[in-house]
This record gives sequence, structure tokens and C-alpha cells, in this order.
Amino acid sequence: MLLIKNARLLTMAGSEYENGYIAAEAGKITALGCDAAEVEKLEAAGCSEVIDARGCYVLPGFIDAHCHVGMCEDGVGFEGEDSNEMTDPVTPQLRAIDGIYHADRAFVEARENGITTVVTGPGSANVIGGQFAALKTYGRSVEDMILKEPVAMKIAFGENPKSVYHEKRQSPMTRMATAAILRESLMKAKEYRQMLDDYERDSENFDKPDYDMKLEALMRVLKGEMPLKAHAHRADDILTALRIAKEFDIHVTIEHCTEGHLITDILLEENTSVITGPFLTDRSKIELKNQSVKSPGILSRAGLKIAIMTDHPCTPVQYLPLCAAVAVKEGMDEQEALKAITINAAEITGISDRVGSLETGKDADIIIMDGPPLDLKTKVLYTIINGQVVKRL
Repeated sequence: MLLIKNARLLTMAGSEYENGYIAAEAGKITALGCDAAEVEKLEAAGCSEVIDARGCYVLPGFIDAHCHVGMCEDGVGFEGEDSNEMTDPVTPQLRAIDGIYHADRAFVEARENGITTVVTGPGSANVIGGQFAALKTYGRSVEDMILKEPVAMKIAFGENPKSVYHEKRQSPMTRMATAAILRESLMKAKEYRQMLDDYERDSENFDKPDYDMKLEALMRVLKGEMPLKAHAHRADDILTALRIAKEFDIHVTIEHCTEGHLITDILLEENTSVITGPFLTDRSKIELKNQSVKSPGILSRAGLKIAIMTDHPCTPVQYLPLCAAVAVKEGMDEQEALKAITINAAEITGISDRVGSLETGKDADIIIMDGPPLDLKTKVLYTIINGQVVKRL
């Protein structure tokens, strides 16, 4: 059993303890609180390791809700670039786990800076890019690291698919075509699902449809088993994503949401889940002309639940806490910024049953910091994943 004691415990579940403890066994959190007698009892029962966190902050591991860690290998170039299959605008059958390099240095840099989970997957070259996965940042293989797979289906609007296929002189070359291709794919999946249902109900009178890997993948979206993860910067693209999601009665999260602060009232009306960022970058393309570091604060203060992403390698994954800190500097509430890289990130991506807060029964993904979590001078002293210390300073 691992025991951390004398800590300032920030659970991100509504409770804080000035002199708290947390215990973990078999990879799960087994107890936490501020009862000194309980600490003595746990120590007497025997612990594999006791960490005295006096003067330190203890909180759940940080979560990057949208990145491409392992898909774009750090310092490698083309040979390690596996995020965009730019040969077909519709590739829902592609799975991130088949393109992730588990030994990418970015995983090491992530956990050294307190990021214990990354939601990583295909890029935005295609209208439908493929399936994202949630991974821990420590493990011997991708299989060791998987937290949930698939976690979402990546789709993209706006400039990226337009520019990729304009160069190839094929569709989509316009926003109209992007939307049409997505609608057509979802409608085909809907019909495919109906054909399968008919066959299963009455195999004598209905033929079983030929297996279609693309439609099988999209069926999971229609069934509500995973959301669409919609790359959308401009306000009009955000609205198109919401429009199509409503047409097919499927859940969508808006990724980047660069101009979200211009349509906050609509996002609120639609109860939109937002993963914002990256904003520690230059305005490298037209769609980013209204990029603002104030946006996370504006969206959060309006009442939207938001997460903050790095979009690694656009912003290196290790700077996720810095992104949250900059958002605070530009007007975001500090507690909300912490939520944006812990519990909000977990809830929006559908993994909060295991990570995002310190609660009994959840994965023992814990970080110990020597000062306030969003202070630039603060260091991560310990990173613990599944109850195992994977970094100690």
C-alpha cells in the first residue's frame, strides 16, 4: 500500500484537506481524508511506501483532453508522423492505438510535468479522421497504457480538409462538401445499422449486408457509444458541427473552439462541451485570426464546462499546466482552470469514472507538487500512475 500524508489535498471532487492523507493499493485509491488516527492505523497495517507531503499540494494527475502524443513522434519527422492518412477524406476505421509509438519521448516529458492521461489520436486532414484513445503516460506498450479505446471519433471542419484535398483537386474543396461528406457517411451508417437490425430480427426475409469496416466504426457513434470530436475553429464551422450532431441525434464535443467566445450564447443554449486551445501558438492560419487567450475565461464565466488542450505538438504536452496558468492570468478563475485540466477534461472525454479527481475507487493517478499547481515556479516532486511512482524529484 502507498500512503501519502500531511498534504494539502485538492481532490477536484468538491473537497480540500489542509492536512490530508491518501492511500492507494492495487492501482486504486482506497482511502483519503484528514483523520490523523486513520493515518496511524494505515501506517501500523504496513505500507510499501510512505510519502510525507508536508508543505506540498497533492492533486489528481493532469489530463490533456486533445493532443497527438505518440502519433507525431518527437524529433523524428516523416518516419514518425502517423496522424493523418491523407488519401481518403473518410477514414473512420482508423484507430489511434495502431499509430501510437508508446516510447515517444513526449510521454516521458508529460509525466515528468504531472500529465498522467492523454487523449490522443488522428489529426484534422480528413473530414472523418478516425478513432481517438485515452492513454496513461506510462507503460511498457500501448496495451499497458490504454485507459479507454475508442474514446471519440475525430471529424474536422474548415480550413484543414479543404486545403488538403484542394491540392489533390478532389472533394472536399469547400465547407459545403465537408458537411455533405460527413452527412452522407452518417446516413450510410444509419442505413447499414438498419439492415443489420432487420437481418438479426428476420434472417429469412432480410439479407445480411456485406461487412463494411467504415460503417461499423460509424455505427458506434450513432449508438451513442462514442461522441464526435469536432475540430472547428471558426464560428460558422462550430455551428455546422452542432447542426449535424442535432440532425443525427449524436453527441459532439467542440475541439479548439477558437471563435467560441463570439457565439457564447449559442454554445450555452446547446449545452456544448468545449475543449479549447491551443492558444500558446502564433496565428498561423486565417482561422486563428480571432484567437484569444481570454477565450477560456470568457467561456467558463458564461457557465460552459470547458477543458484546456495542448494539441501537442502545436504546444508541447508538458506545457499543459502553463496553458491553464496563462488562462488564469487572462481572467479565468483559478479553480476552473484546474478543473479544465483534471475533472472537466475527464468528464468531457468520458473517462471520469476512472480519472480526473481523487476519490476512493478511482485510479491512483496522483501528483505531488512543492507549491500552488499553476505557479510557474512550482515543481512536480512525484508523479504516480496506477499507484506506482513513475517520477520522483
